[in-house]
Amino acid sequence: MLQDPPKNHVLGVLPARWGSTRFPGKPLHPIAGKPLIQHVWERCVTCAALHDLVVATDDARIADAVHAFGGRAVMTSPDHPTGTDRIAETLAAFPRATHVVNIQGDEPLIDPALIGRLATAIAAPDGPEMATAANPLDPADPAAADPDVVKVVRARDGRALYFSRSPLPFFRNPVAGLPVLRHKGIYAYRRDFLEQFVTWPPSPLEQAESLEQLRALENGASILVLETDDTSPGVDTPAQALEIERLLAEKNTTPN
Repeated sequence: MLQDPPKNHVLGVLPARWGSTRFPGKPLHPIAGKPLIQHVWERCVTCAALHDLVVATDDARIADAVHAFGGRAVMTSPDHPTGTDRIAETLAAFPRATHVVNIQGDEPLIDPALIGRLATAIAAPDGPEMATAANPLDPADPAAADPDVVKVVRARDGRALYFSRSPLPFFRNPVAGLPVLRHKGIYAYRRDFLEQFVTWPPSPLEQAESLEQLRALENGASILVLETDDTSPGVDTPAQALEIERLLAEKNTTPN
């Protein structure tokens, strides 16, 4: 990471909570001899576009584990309804931060280059209020109709028009070369926008779709969506953690 940050100061935050309905204690689940959160940290710390990196958690066990592997953690309230609220509280400990990248703490294969693209885009002089990423899917891919897979459609300038769990777009007519865009759960924000965002009440479309980013669109904000070929999987279950361990082992044994 940069040692002498310029006027813009980009903070990377990894929200990590203990309580998970499907996978309690997930951030500390061991994968290839390290806790999950350490794998994510080690990917993020190589991103030169971040000036600071921190784990935001509500559990001392997670904070202790982060400190043990040499990372930085801050304790936040256990009562936050969303990870975004947790990040907004974290900003209080970083008064110099002008921009923030919210990196999912359960993606141990996240591409540092994607984090860098988002950090660069959000901190540009004419940068957006908020940015995220999406990777293209073939419209015939079953994921395109999966309600657990969030989709996004963009305007010609790359700004998000809408996010949905429904098929998006709905192909009443085939359109050659038009992919489905699968949304990745990584976000970048201007600090002033994030501090405003968390003061807005949950919006109707946000509540209907259970998608927090719709609150920004419903309040007139712009969200830049960068297209990426990063399809790194997240970890939501112990079975997925085993698959990540297999992928890491495969990567480590593949000849250069």
